Amino acid sequence: MTAPADATTTFSVTVQPSGRAFSTQADETILAAGIRQGIGLPYGCKDGACGSCKCKLLSGSVHHSLHQAKALSEQEEAAGLVLTCCATAQSDVVLESRQVTEAGALPIKKMPTRVTTLQRVSDDVMVLQLQLPANDNFAYRAGQYVEFILRDGARRSYSMASAPGQGAGMELHIRHMPGGKFTDHVFGAMKEKEILRLEGPYGSFFLREDSDKPIVLLASGTGFAPVKALLEHMLAQGIARPVTLYWGGRRPADLYMDAWVQDMQQRMPQLTYVPVVSNALPDDAWQGRTGFVHRAVLDDLPDLRGHQVYACGAPIVVDSARADFCALAGLPEEEFFADAFTSEADKAHV
Repeated sequence: MTAPADATTTFSVTVQPSGRAFSTQADETILAAGIRQGIGLPYGCKDGACGSCKCKLLSGSVHHSLHQAKALSEQEEAAGLVLTCCATAQSDVVLESRQVTEAGALPIKKMPTRVTTLQRVSDDVMVLQLQLPANDNFAYRAGQYVEFILRDGARRSYSMASAPGQGAGMELHIRHMPGGKFTDHVFGAMKEKEILRLEGPYGSFFLREDSDKPIVLLASGTGFAPVKALLEHMLAQGIARPVTLYWGGRRPADLYMDAWVQDMQQRMPQLTYVPVVSNALPDDAWQGRTGFVHRAVLDDLPDLRGHQVYACGAPIVVDSARADFCALAGLPEEEFFADAFTSEADKAHV
């Protein structure tokens, strides 16, 4: 591992094949420098846990801080792959990244927001409606996320569950993690009109609209939140590409907006909905599909070579889908877009 350079040193980062370049200081990660300068590199957790920002180092050297082996293995690092969220440049660097977005990425803003409603839609899922400042034009893409900034400076990330233009506010789906600093508050003391601080938008998970390929949406649990935003965006923009949603949960109650999806089917004739439950009990009287949600996709669509896949939810679901869809169903790796929901436990460095 290369030793860190002096913090005052500045290096250039060039991203191929776009040829776009930006500067980075030796004490900031390449990803942070790109975000700061509006360069839309792919990323997810920003904590070395999910691997979404992994790309090829074509030239130069970097120093990696601690990260999870499942995000970047020793073998991958030896082969020249880097995690931009954990890598600091030690020289001028050239990267190969397939998902660099267009120039002029949306500005990241920090702002207060007011809780307008809290609706408990299952035993462990709360839907929050937030009101944004009236004089602040907060722009984001359906599928992106925001970070709540807690009183002690800690941050918690949640995807927007509503597409832009769906009203003056923003919808989030919060799953209760017992013992969680933020979610214990949401499910305990939080009241309407409470003021929260957030920053965003973040993330490179959004619909690629330069394709006419059929879409597979894969969600587990509250991974449905950004998928819901994508569907709202497609409806609002009149995007008529065929889309199939596979939503998985352990029990039927985990499909906490099943009725919403069924209603959306009436408004989007091109939408097919496949709910999948993995651990139904006799009392559930579940008559639908069972098993692992990503396996249901493979059962129905054994050939994914002509599709795009957007997957959200638990890291094990996203990782299994990525591996199996590409290896077993021929999905091109560049057509798999993901947002793995990493908890604080997931982000613990091992």
